[in-house]
This record gives sequence, structure tokens and C-alpha cells, in this order.
Amino acid sequence: MQQPWQTAWPERISYGLSDAADNLVFQMMTTYLLFFYTDVYGLSASAAAILFIVARLADVVESLIIGLMIDRTHSRFGKSRPFFLWYALPYVIFAVLTFVTPNFGSTGKLIWAYVTYLGLGFFYTAVNLPITSILPTMSQNEQELTLLGVIRQFFGSSVQIIVAVFTLPLVAFFGRGNQQHGFLYTIILFGIISLALILNTFFQVRERFSQPEADHQPLKDVWQMLKKNQPWLIISVVILLYWLTTAIKNQTTIYYFKYLQHSESLVPIVNGFTFAALIGVVLIVSTAKRIGKKQTMLTGIAIATVGQLILAFGAMNQQLPLIFTGTFINSIGNGLIIGLVSIMIADTIRYGMTMGIQAEGILASTDDFGVNVGLGLGGLVTAGLFHLSGYVANHQQNVATQQMITLNYAWLPLILYLIMFVVLLFYNEKQLMTAVNTHMQAKV
Repeated sequence: MQQPWQTAWPERISYGLSDAADNLVFQMMTTYLLFFYTDVYGLSASAAAILFIVARLADVVESLIIGLMIDRTHSRFGKSRPFFLWYALPYVIFAVLTFVTPNFGSTGKLIWAYVTYLGLGFFYTAVNLPITSILPTMSQNEQELTLLGVIRQFFGSSVQIIVAVFTLPLVAFFGRGNQQHGFLYTIILFGIISLALILNTFFQVRERFSQPEADHQPLKDVWQMLKKNQPWLIISVVILLYWLTTAIKNQTTIYYFKYLQHSESLVPIVNGFTFAALIGVVLIVSTAKRIGKKQTMLTGIAIATVGQLILAFGAMNQQLPLIFTGTFINSIGNGLIIGLVSIMIADTIRYGMTMGIQAEGILASTDDFGVNVGLGLGGLVTAGLFHLSGYVANHQQNVATQQMITLNYAWLPLILYLIMFVVLLFYNEKQLMTAVNTHMQAKV
């Protein structure tokens, strides 16, 4: 029997705005931080590459730590919800500090980058992971969980587009020719808005459904559940591949237009075409209801692959119409993919409950794990290949570097989309939903 709906629109909107809050800073990290470090702050590409991989290795551990902290939290506010209150301010402070450019020597600059970026990574996980872990506790209605996930991604994607389009114009406006000041004042603006939205989420959302008998289980039992939770393992790999793809492409976009098109001003324009992700997001509710979540995500990957192929041919021949068209189509597919991530993780959490284990923190940590590792590997691949090809910041690039930029922007993402598609084929949605529905009926 279909469960009744439990959330009202103020709570749904507030839940969705939590992802908008995080993405104000997150999108700055994924799209512009490598450029900031190499062309504004003054780090070498090799130093930035090492920093990214160290930070992401740390984030792997941090995701597990935060997940365990959520699963072990006893609070009158719940398990996930208090993290929005406790960590919102430190998150914003470290976001601002990451874009501060102290007048240190090369060693001092590198130490500052490590301390601030590692700190930002930890606090990002602390405010982002609860968005996923709290979802299956807000409702037991599958259709409502899908709606909440779509609302979250709609706001998250909207802010990603806003940041991608308006960051460089804001940097130019605030900096008046000084990009150090421009990036700093821009992140301060984003940080203030982010803080308000995260705190709003804390005050508005509620955790309603828990299984005390399945809660706070020994780690050895949780580990056994994880090994048996095949859908969770598959979706974890898909998330990792998606963020690896996104990191490589997003971080390379500004380099492509600066050094191959010789026009940074085109970056906000091409990023404006990513608004098409919202088309994919709003299609999720009806499409997933008709053909299922797995088939909907596979459709999204296929659309994204076609768009990336068009973009690749445009990039190879420096044809802006093809690049814009490919970006538009690719973004529709990306909307379908990323909009389903938190929803499908929520399903794996509910699947874990059928095995007698409620470990939403650990299971939700796969989202931040995939984000962090994907971004780290993406930053390592991008910065490392640039270093090997002889990249020199703010100079005309040699032929090898130009080819490497095109490879990262066009062809590597295409290959990763194909791998992503194959991996998702092994996701057994029918088995998962049968177990969940049987478990729910047994409890009624």
C-alpha cells in the first residue's frame, strides 16, 4: 500500500536549498580552484596536483569518519540534522580562507594552501553528507523520496549554473583588475549566502523514521551488510566516475577558452548552456516512475555521451556552435544522472535496513567519497598532464599542452561516460525494490 506523504513544501524547499548552499562553494572548488592556484595564487601545476591528491586521500578518511559520527550521534535534533548547525560556520570560514592570498614565500604559500584546502574538505563533508543521510529518514513514501531528491538537485544544479556563469564576472567586478581581490570578495559573498541557507535547513527539516532496533550496530555487522549491498557498491562506482568526469572537464574549461580560444570571456557563455541540466532534473519524476531509476540514469548517461561527442568534435576543430550544442545536450544527460544519485543512495540505505542495519551515515558517505575521490583524481589528472606537457601559467602554451588541454576537455570525459554506462548495467534495481517493499509490508 502506498505510504502517505509526510513533508510539506516549506520543508521540501528548505531541504533542496541545503544543496544550493553547499554548491555555492563546491562549484567554485570544482571549476575555478585549480585555475586560482596556478594562475592567481602562484602555485605550480605539479604542486597543485599533489595538493589535490593529498586532499582527496584525506577526504576518503573524512567521509568515513563523518559517516560514523552520524551513525553514532544521539541528539534531540536527530542524527544527521545537527551537523547543519554544528559545522555551517566553520565550513564558510574555511571556504573564505582557501581564497585568501597571504604574502608568503613559496613554502609558506604551499603550507597555507594545504591547511585551508584540507580544512575546507573536512567541513564540506560535514555539511554535505547529512543532506544524503537524512533523506530516507524524512519519509517512507518512495514517490516522495524521489520528489525530495529532485528538488534537492534542482536547486543544487541551479546554483552550479549560477556560480559557473557569474563567478568570473563577479571576480572582475569586485577585483577591478585584481583577481586575488576578486576571488576573495566573491567567495565571501557566496559564503554568507551559504551560511544562511544551511542554517535554514537545520531549522526546517525533520527526521521522522528510524529503526531503533537496527540503529547503532557494531561495525563488524555494518561491514557485513556493506559487502552484501551490491546496489550500493555499484552506485558508489558510478558516483566516483561521474565526479571524475565532471572534475576533469570543468577544471579544463577555463584553460581551453583562455589558451586555445584566447578568450576567457567565453567561459560564462559556454557555462550558461549547462542550464539544460535542469531539464534533465525535472524529467526525473515522470521518467523514473515510468521506466525505473536505473533505466532513467542509463538514459541520462547515453544523452550525456552524445553531447560530449559533439563537444569533442567542436573542440578539436575549435567550432563554438558545436561546443555550445554539445554542452547543452551533455548537460541534459548530466541532470538525469546527478539528480538520481541521492535518491538511489537512499534506496540502498533502505535496502540495508532489510538486513537489519540502519547505517545511513556510512552508506551516504559514498556520495561524498565519490565526490572527493573523483575531484582529487580529476585534479591530479588535469594538473599532472599539464605539468608533463610543459604548461606555463599566463604564457602562450606549446603544442603538447594545447593537445593535453583538448584531451582533458573533450576526449577523457567521453571515455569515462562509456565506462559509467557499462558499470551501471550491473545495478539490480528489481532485487533491491522487492526486498524494500517486502520489508515495509512486514512492518505494517
